[in-house]
Amino acid sequence: MPIYSMTGYARVQVRVNDLLSYTLSVKSVNHRFLDVQLRLPSGLDALEMELRKVLKESLVRGHVDLTLSVDRADRVAQKAGYNRELVGAYVAAFTAARDEFGLNGEPDLNAILRLPGALQNDNRGDEDLEPLAGSAQQQIGPLLEQLKTMRAREGEALQAILHATLDRLAEATDTVAELRPEIEQRAQERLTQRLLAATGPEFNRQRLLEEVAVIVERSDIAEELTRMTTHIGHFRELLSAGGEVGKKLDFLLQEMNREANTLVSKTGGLGGKGTRITELGLAMKSEIEKAREQIQNVE
Repeated sequence: MPIYSMTGYARVQVRVNDLLSYTLSVKSVNHRFLDVQLRLPSGLDALEMELRKVLKESLVRGHVDLTLSVDRADRVAQKAGYNRELVGAYVAAFTAARDEFGLNGEPDLNAILRLPGALQNDNRGDEDLEPLAGSAQQQIGPLLEQLKTMRAREGEALQAILHATLDRLAEATDTVAELRPEIEQRAQERLTQRLLAATGPEFNRQRLLEEVAVIVERSDIAEELTRMTTHIGHFRELLSAGGEVGKKLDFLLQEMNREANTLVSKTGGLGGKGTRITELGLAMKSEIEKAREQIQNVE
């Protein structure tokens, strides 16, 4: 199963009959949750509820905009008209109020025609709503398949980027593991010299070495390397499994970043190969941050 990007776009144009056509489009971008926004002509409340339901059943995350644009421009007999009853009632009310209160003025035709429903067409569009809604319900499935295809294609590109990042993290982890024995020895020698210098030759050397061993063990990076390797393997498994893995991958990257931070803090100040480990740890952190930016767009 592929992983899905939250970025995608799909569009379909449909002719319902000789007098009616429409465009149905859907666009999605990244979002923490599923946020659905619909833009439909008035009078299609039932269709809006159905489309919203289908979107929520088909998608998991992302900000989704779905737009339905209706085109009736090719009506042969379409003529502009006005609602005589509405306009007449407005003029009558205006005249009655003017006469009752002894005011001056005449009705403003421009203001009247801006009233909702004042302008209309001889061929009204209400009768088109039912076939339009039925057609849109048939098209939403194929439209979402188009969207998923694009999101899957974007997901493949993200998957390749993330695998390359994991390769670099694994390489850095292996390099640190190779340097680890030398770093531990250097840390023990350095600590022993400092303690001997501070305590003098009469101090119990065996006791001193035992204390040094305890301190060095606490600064050992073996656990961090093991956990980093485990996280990398788990990350690869999730990528291979596919599906809705964005939140899981983001959590893993947080854990990997924690291991890289601990690794850097434990090896800082040792000099020599310790400096190299610090450089590798910082490189790990950089790769993890790049991966987190990519993960924000994974469903």
